[in-house]
Amino acid sequence: MEEPVTVECPWCWEHFITFFDYSVGGQSYVEDCQVCCRPIMMHFKIGRSGTISVQSQRGH
Repeated sequence: MEEPVTVECPWCWEHFITFFDYSVGGQSYVEDCQVCCRPIMMHFKIGRSGTISVQSQRGH
């Protein structure tokens, strides 16, 4: 099941929505910013209560 998650780009500081797949569990991957197209390393974690946390940093 996919959930929308709001992410802040570490390059241009704009916010955009991406989707997180709960069935995969915590994950990390690179996704391009939907605004400035620069790479972002995303780290998703699922908390004990089922809340999603995302950390974004500049990708290479």
